[in-house]
Amino acid sequence: MAKVFEFLAEGFEEIEALAPVDILRRGGVDVKTVSISGSEWVTSSHGVTVKADLVFGSPADYADADLLMLPGGLPGSTNLNAHDGVRRALLDQYERGRRVAAICAAPMVLGSLGILRGKRATCSPGFEKYLDGAEYTAELVTVDGNIITGEGPAASLPYAYTLLSLFVGEDQVRQLQVGMQYAHLMGWQ
Repeated sequence: MAKVFEFLAEGFEEIEALAPVDILRRGGVDVKTVSISGSEWVTSSHGVTVKADLVFGSPADYADADLLMLPGGLPGSTNLNAHDGVRRALLDQYERGRRVAAICAAPMVLGSLGILRGKRATCSPGFEKYLDGAEYTAELVTVDGNIITGEGPAASLPYAYTLLSLFVGEDQVRQLQVGMQYAHLMGWQ
């Protein structure tokens, strides 16, 4: 079973954090949320407090991950970017050729690490200046090798289904899209 960790910082964007966790778990992927706040409780940018599955330990704790994810939101993204352990875990993950994903303002973390240079990426409009050498696509979701980026809150579902498609077959993704009425929303049925 695929193993995914999502880092949560104070000020994260709720839908960007929880929609991917929900969809990946429905698809059978082992996802753990990881608080970087020093407590298992983390408060979102809109005052919603959630209990994370884990509290950040050391970068080595995430060495067996198939994917590391970052939700956007402010000041969540800047808090993620300021966390040395998260930065080290992401850089280690990328250097091992494993997947990293970020949405909205959070691709700025990947940009500040230099791992977007020469890559295609998207983010919330206005944050493209932080992508450091990436080709900004303005797409809802962009996949370039082992880097997956999403535009913002409205992209949360397409982003999550794209992430799920990395771990399960298209038939399973499609079944979930139908069951969650996403296919209807998109006019596919």
